[in-house]
Amino acid sequence: MRVGVLDIGSNTGHLLVVDAHGGAAPLPASSFKQPLRLAEHLDGSGAVTRAGIDALTAFVADAVRIAEDRGCEDMLAFATSAVRDAVNSDAVLAHVEAETGVELAVLSGGDEARLTFLAVRRWFGWSAGRLAVFDIGGGSLEIAGGADEAPDVAWSMPIGAARLARSFFAAGTPTEDDVRRLRHEIRVSIARDAGLLLRSGRPDRAVATSKTFRSIARICGAAPSAEGPLVPRSLDGAELRRQLPGLLRMTVDELATLPGVSPSRAHQVVPGALVAEACLDIFDLPALEVCPWALREGVILERLDQLSVLG
Repeated sequence: MRVGVLDIGSNTGHLLVVDAHGGAAPLPASSFKQPLRLAEHLDGSGAVTRAGIDALTAFVADAVRIAEDRGCEDMLAFATSAVRDAVNSDAVLAHVEAETGVELAVLSGGDEARLTFLAVRRWFGWSAGRLAVFDIGGGSLEIAGGADEAPDVAWSMPIGAARLARSFFAAGTPTEDDVRRLRHEIRVSIARDAGLLLRSGRPDRAVATSKTFRSIARICGAAPSAEGPLVPRSLDGAELRRQLPGLLRMTVDELATLPGVSPSRAHQVVPGALVAEACLDIFDLPALEVCPWALREGVILERLDQLSVLG
């Protein structure tokens, strides 16, 4: 069956059209995305602005037309932390549905972590042993761990790269005080529940997903995306620590010229790198393997599992 997966993230709206069959890897057929930056379209009260709502609604309407043109028979539409945490979340969702007919399901942080973990488990297989999975989004960081297809532990923290950029780096290149305060906030947030993951012992494999992790890994020497998803990639902790002082001195325009960094996300590189560094340090990991599958693939895989049970 051909399925459209409509992912409304804190940074980007992304429609992924896939050919999906039980027992087979979802095969991407086409992709449509736009940088909505909802995590930054918030007013002082924490509500999504009218400009943000209009951009989101227009994108969903375009995605519906594209999915129809591509022959999708099912649409899996969901939103994550930017919509979930907005004080006017219900009004945003109602407006989108009234204008486009699409009912966006709002995933909890725990569900984001769980579904991303499922995707990573299917990608690496059972031979990976006990997994630890880290996913930096625009609005939140998800962590999950376990030895099965469902994680033993899964939780979410509001320290996504776009959220941190908006809170700490709105004036541009950060000062030393900005960086020190941000590093402390990140590490306190992660360490608060780190014991949930560590209690069962060290993971056999530590894995990172998301565009932010892929960009940071590329800066640190990982293979470019043009080489395909099957090329092994990792984020080396020592190389990240070597790169960080230089990243902290760069302007947003300079960051945008780095390999793997898109101009629309350049301002998120430094906060994302600080979150990645904290994950490596707090869990005493030398490196993180980069998995090309993440939340969208997890949503598809769970849907296929449900259809298999019903069939």
